[in-house]
Amino acid sequence: MNSEPLSPAATGRNRLSLYLDLIRWNRPAGWLLLLWPTLSALWIAADGWPGWHLLIVFTLGTILMRSAGCCVNDVADRDFDRHVKRTAQRPVTSGAVSVKQALLLGAALALLAFLLVLTTNAPTIALSFAALLVAIAYPYAKRVVAMPQAVLGVAFSFGIPMAFAATLGSHDWSWPALRGAVPLAAWALLISNLFWVLAYDTEYAMVDRDDDIKIGIKTSALTLGRWDVAGVMAFYALFLASWAALGLQLGLGGVFLLGIAVAAAQVVWHYRLIKDRTREGCFRAFRENHWLGFTLFVATVLDLSLQG
Repeated sequence: MNSEPLSPAATGRNRLSLYLDLIRWNRPAGWLLLLWPTLSALWIAADGWPGWHLLIVFTLGTILMRSAGCCVNDVADRDFDRHVKRTAQRPVTSGAVSVKQALLLGAALALLAFLLVLTTNAPTIALSFAALLVAIAYPYAKRVVAMPQAVLGVAFSFGIPMAFAATLGSHDWSWPALRGAVPLAAWALLISNLFWVLAYDTEYAMVDRDDDIKIGIKTSALTLGRWDVAGVMAFYALFLASWAALGLQLGLGGVFLLGIAVAAAQVVWHYRLIKDRTREGCFRAFRENHWLGFTLFVATVLDLSLQG
């Protein structure tokens, strides 16, 4: 018995489902990993509540840019992903969504994010172009860079200087005004956050280690080799130590340090998840990382609220 052709409405629903799958809509951990350090920086830059405008701009902008990044990443990796069991059925890799459709969707999402940025100020707009270039470069870095997770770390941390620029900047396009909108502490926070990205994305890379060896791409898990678990723990330690030192320098206090302690306890739990290098344990550690970022964000908000 022949099945009836799908109605236009059903076809539309199927297409929407594919696009949502392409941008990982049902896996919010990805954009949460970007969101929490960005919002922490926003609160620090504003010395407390940043206002609804900036909160909405950075929350929606983070979701949109992460979604756009997924489109670019899947196009760039489509020939690799078909050899990895976990990624073989992604829409672009499987052919359910064409390269052109994925790129058009990614461009549309990036444009929406840029329209949000246009409601801020000159330094934030200028930084958004640099952020876009890094985001586009990451999928191709794994072909040539021994630790492409470092490039991802810059991309995933660029919301930090942008948050400072949006809070402290003006509509002056002069170089001194642009430079003055982002203090050195903001760039230091970006570097600090980069170590966190190295930690959780190395956990992610440990999941696909065997497949990555076969297809010949570079990852931090392969570069670190048998030192992968030690490397992840070192990255976590560098992140928490530098984030704590910078937080204190920027005026945060006891509640913030309590948050650092709770985050450190989560790192111990992550060690227990990844120490045996099982796919399930490493993937769970990666997926649960957003709680670490959430802990530090809540600690930052509470600390500044109590100071106020």
